[in-house]
Amino acid sequence: MVNTALLVCFLLMCLPFAAQSASTSQSLDDKSKGEMVYIAGGSYRPFFKDVTDSLVVGPFLLDRYAVTNSQYYLFTLKNPKWSKKNIKPVFSDGNYLRQMNSLSMNDLADVPVTNVSWFSARAYCKSLGKRLPSLDEWEYVARASDDKVNGQDDPEYRQQILEWYSRPANELLPNVKDTPANYWGVHGMHGIVWELVNDFNTALVTGESRGDSQLEQSLFCGSGSVSSVDPGDYAAFMRYALRSSYQAIYTMRSLGFRCAKDVN
Repeated sequence: MVNTALLVCFLLMCLPFAAQSASTSQSLDDKSKGEMVYIAGGSYRPFFKDVTDSLVVGPFLLDRYAVTNSQYYLFTLKNPKWSKKNIKPVFSDGNYLRQMNSLSMNDLADVPVTNVSWFSARAYCKSLGKRLPSLDEWEYVARASDDKVNGQDDPEYRQQILEWYSRPANELLPNVKDTPANYWGVHGMHGIVWELVNDFNTALVTGESRGDSQLEQSLFCGSGSVSSVDPGDYAAFMRYALRSSYQAIYTMRSLGFRCAKDVN
């Protein structure tokens, strides 16, 4: 079960979104076309891995906006096994899609879907010929500020992220199209919801507890995922807390996702 102290952390806001073309010569307007944006790829130094060298991220496509309630609802109509009434306990906890009881679809339609599990989010993306982004892909896009590919060394940007962590989660999330865009043209990357990544299954490789403790428990990326080595980075602490406390069936009201796709 999740540590009570960490539950307080969960209710704080966070996270990101997709991207657009990587050429720095392109205008932001050029980067804002289509439902997915092209990320050219590059290298970055992750905070959460014991590595000295930068990691290379190849080019990929990422959803511009987080998946919304209306999009997810249509998915459950076409795939009834993932509806609220039919989903099996092995794929989600008891809070699956609970927000759809308290607010009408009119209120929820264009806001990020939450209370979804890793299993259900992965199934949604697969139904569209997509996939969940990898942790490295997500982190690479998340480090972008509004005007820089890499905003991790910008003190103002770092402070902005820390301020997002101090705000409580709202009952009603914003329309995805009303969220701010980063350098890539990706909306709502920080300060809205946490987002799922695909790499959680690496934590399921061994059933031996000591071995599992050495695996990366990287199911979630929280907003503020700036590749920092600062031990006082509160955002990094929050990410570690969340990743170490969740399993693939868990859901929460500030957890959503977006999809990625390989470049053909």
